[in-house]
Amino acid sequence: MDGKYHAAVIFDVDGPLLNLTPEEEDAYFVPFQEVHGLDELSRDWDGYKIRNDIEIYREILSDHLGRPPSDDEIAKLSRRYFGVLREALDSGAAKVEEIPGARQLLERLRAYDGIALGMATANFREAARIRLECVGMWSHLQDYPGAAECGGAKRDVLASVVAALGLAKERVVFLGDNLNDFDAAQACDVHFIGFHVTEQRRARLAAAGAATTAGDHETSLSLIRGFLGLD
Repeated sequence: MDGKYHAAVIFDVDGPLLNLTPEEEDAYFVPFQEVHGLDELSRDWDGYKIRNDIEIYREILSDHLGRPPSDDEIAKLSRRYFGVLREALDSGAAKVEEIPGARQLLERLRAYDGIALGMATANFREAARIRLECVGMWSHLQDYPGAAECGGAKRDVLASVVAALGLAKERVVFLGDNLNDFDAAQACDVHFIGFHVTEQRRARLAAAGAATTAGDHETSLSLIRGFLGLD
């Protein structure tokens, strides 16, 4: 941190910014079918031991190969995933779905002097970049792009971003849509906004103890302004 920022807002990608579509999920699993003939892998992200794209690749390969995969094996599959994802988006077979108001929220926050923006996602960084660029959001988040490559669970990814920011914890707000996001915010001792467009998902976060939730990004902006004392 070079001292130009006095506060930060960090976003999970899927939920607060983008809606993960079935076609995008398909791209993630295509390499397993092509390289290892593995079909019908679980799409229950919470069912894997660590909800992190790299760790899920590692778990699936370990189960299939009967040994831990090498870094080269993980890299080979991930490169194919990025290619499949790009091909699907370029051809129109898949489309990035922006959460209503997400891009406008980033633009409005960027207009404040001294507010850093970033992400803390369990997605591969390159996959997040590809998808966010499609809807004009990547440029707002690329300075602090915490992603699966940080290693570990979401709390570890968020901790890496918070450490890079070098700000007092009360000057950081994290928007997430899942219980592991709430856990990460608690572990890092930063403000948390449980965001989801559906009431059911917000209620799940509230039941787990999340005191602040939002279902639209006008509410998100209001809450962020309150947490950070923005005019």
